[in-house]
Amino acid sequence: MKIRKELWFGFSLMGLILSAALAMMLSVDTMTNGHYGLLMLSLVVVAIMLGFPTAFTLMGMGMLFAFFAYHSGDQSAIGAVTQTLDLMVQRAYSVMSNDVLISIPLFVFMGYLVERANLIEKLFKSLHLALASVPGSLGVATLVTCAVFATATGIVGAVVTLMGLLAMPQMLRAGYDVRLTAGAITAGGCLGILIPPSVLLIVYGATAGVSVVQLYAGAFFPGIMLAGLYIVYVILIAKLKPQWAPPLTAEQRFVPLPPPLLKIGAQGGASALAGLVKALKGRNNAAVPTGYLLRQLGIALLPAVLFAVVALASYQSVTRVVVEENYSELQAMGEGAAESGSTEEGGLSEPPAAEDGLATPPDDSSDSLSPPPGAEAGAAVAEPAGSDSAAAPAAPTEAAANTPPAAETAPAATSQPAPQSYWIGLGAGAVALAAFYAVLSFTRLEVFKMLLSSFFPLLVLILAVLGSIVFGLATPTEAAAVGAFGGFLLAAAYKQLTFSVVKESVFLTAKTSAMVCWLFVGSAIFSAAFALLGGQELVETWVLSMNLTKTEFLILSQVLIFILGWPLEWTEIIVIFMPIFIPLLDNFGVDPLFFGLLVALNLQTAFLSPPVAMSAFYLKGVAPKHVTLNQIFAGMLPFMGIQVLAIVLLYLFPGIGLWLPEVLYK
Repeated sequence: MKIRKELWFGFSLMGLILSAALAMMLSVDTMTNGHYGLLMLSLVVVAIMLGFPTAFTLMGMGMLFAFFAYHSGDQSAIGAVTQTLDLMVQRAYSVMSNDVLISIPLFVFMGYLVERANLIEKLFKSLHLALASVPGSLGVATLVTCAVFATATGIVGAVVTLMGLLAMPQMLRAGYDVRLTAGAITAGGCLGILIPPSVLLIVYGATAGVSVVQLYAGAFFPGIMLAGLYIVYVILIAKLKPQWAPPLTAEQRFVPLPPPLLKIGAQGGASALAGLVKALKGRNNAAVPTGYLLRQLGIALLPAVLFAVVALASYQSVTRVVVEENYSELQAMGEGAAESGSTEEGGLSEPPAAEDGLATPPDDSSDSLSPPPGAEAGAAVAEPAGSDSAAAPAAPTEAAANTPPAAETAPAATSQPAPQSYWIGLGAGAVALAAFYAVLSFTRLEVFKMLLSSFFPLLVLILAVLGSIVFGLATPTEAAAVGAFGGFLLAAAYKQLTFSVVKESVFLTAKTSAMVCWLFVGSAIFSAAFALLGGQELVETWVLSMNLTKTEFLILSQVLIFILGWPLEWTEIIVIFMPIFIPLLDNFGVDPLFFGLLVALNLQTAFLSPPVAMSAFYLKGVAPKHVTLNQIFAGMLPFMGIQVLAIVLLYLFPGIGLWLPEVLYK
């Protein structure tokens, strides 16, 4: 029987891992518990590659080696079993009590509801018509659709499968190369791993103890950068190799106009704004209701109205002066006493004490009270110093005398002139708006209406979820609940909210959430067993003995993660290997947030790198029969190179990922 190349590769990799483990055992004189920990790690990787369930493999190996760790000491077999079971219960309870993980089923449920609202077909059609003049427009529209839909769902398999059913036949019929088509769909579908709301970032945050909110803010611009690099690559290929991505034909660009617009003499290339205004005041609208024309004109004027609202709100924001409370008139306790000379420290002072304890009052020959010192006989009793009822006010101090009265009574300013940057932005927006209306033909108006019904509902949902998280209005769990409710509303608005849709969405959500939770439980038990055996200390000692710099450590860690992405999925890499890398970050001065962004970029290779490359198998399941798996793999390789370039750019310019969290939260 002939074995396929993918199986040969997998078996060779497993043999290499087992050989390395055997060489380690033979190279040491005495096997310590730390070496057994490394052996456990290698056995887990091999077992997962053989197809055993990841979560239960982690659990089983963890409990087996935890028993070995307890029993290798002075514990009896019964005591070791008891401690192992206690460890399993404690680690499982710690996972289930993590409230951050509640957001995972809510986000997944939102994704499945949005997927079943049938928005993706309308979105892809409107985008490829809107981008018809861009080279490689179908490929660019595929990537933009994947980015938007991945942001709304975060489910890689769903995005790749749907785009394979929808975009791949159209791209192949348009003459696109199979490799470019497969690469664009698989790479675009994987953007959901990085772009928030990403389940990967939630899992990493829970594993590394990093704020999910800051991870979402940090991953926003790297996700846009990676999607932009994909789009630039497709455009360059369309320019350099037009036969790989031919332009759309006139038939494919054709957008039919509705009959009422045809009755007023509308033509596809004519100005929509001028045509609608002319129809309202002329005789051309005799057969068309005025209300219809006003609705069309209102849709055409929506960008101008939105621009005016944003400009006004921005002007009020940049010109408003926040009045700060002035506490300069408040006195500290004891300050008045200090000024009157009663004590230097302020507050009440103790009376002078005599050497022999209590002092005897002075002997006075007179029976009446004597006037205070300095008072003349028969004079009125003088007011005490500092009294408000004194006849003559005290002389003002030098600071008070030099202060002009106007400064004390002038009201604080409540507004300020708008900065120059506001006027520059306003001018740029006005120019863009004028350009929009200059090219707004009746055909483009129809495309704009298609975008209003497909792109903008998703955009509102995304902004509602991410905006509430990033700006601190809601926790990730609360925002996920809002997103799930928004998915309900979208499905209802597009008349897809049926009992079968909700039932299937709930079933798939429960299935995905159970997988993630079991992975966390298995990972927690495995990590505890690895720590008990001392494997973490052995790895840390080995890494520190190499005297690596910060750059060398980051390169080593990212290369290892890149290689691990070949046989393993991102969930397995996060839950197994991140607990090993995270404790090393403090030794090299690496920010866990920045490391998480690098890992999120790198882990997309887990879906694009053979032999696992789950996105390739998702696409193969729905692709035409003549599309082979090797063609899909070949199409993914250039996008893997783009991912490596994105990692390098993020490392050279860390502000791409760290600027937004620093602005919002520090």
